[in-house]
Amino acid sequence: MQPDPRTARTRAKLRQALLEECAHRPLGEVSVAALVRRAGVGRATFYLHYADLEALAVDACADIVRDGVDALHAWRGSPDPSTPPPPLPAFFERLAMHGGLYRELLRPGGGGPLGQVLHQDLRARSRTERALAGAPEPDLVASAVAAAFAGVLADWLHGLIEATPTEVAQRVWRLLVNLHRTPLP
Repeated sequence: MQPDPRTARTRAKLRQALLEECAHRPLGEVSVAALVRRAGVGRATFYLHYADLEALAVDACADIVRDGVDALHAWRGSPDPSTPPPPLPAFFERLAMHGGLYRELLRPGGGGPLGQVLHQDLRARSRTERALAGAPEPDLVASAVAAAFAGVLADWLHGLIEATPTEVAQRVWRLLVNLHRTPLP
């Protein structure tokens, strides 16, 4: 069943309005009134789609997180540990544009509501691909990859890892490739 196009349009308007509002102020200072005014929808419409602003923020940011999961898997054959797939540095660049919002939803170490979405999506994707390839320990390695990526990403956003978007993409790529290549008994 395909989603109702009106629902998709309304949610897109609300997500865009939130990103625009958060470009000017932290999420904690954004009001539902200002958000719905910017989106051109009614307050009741907002609550029809989202329980609160944090739920909207996680939804708005989840698309970019899913882009990150896709970026990590944007290679075929044997991965070159020295060169991340081009979508990965682009992913880190996009995150930097709305860094304040991501810092509010992704705590140091990879926790928080957005960290949960990232960990869940990345773990599922890594596990599936590892199992399809017949690689050993798909559950263990998928958990390690998801935790490492979410933790590094969050710590970078919070300034605990100093690196440009390109540098952090290269470093995290090498780390994740090595996790996948670690011999397991």
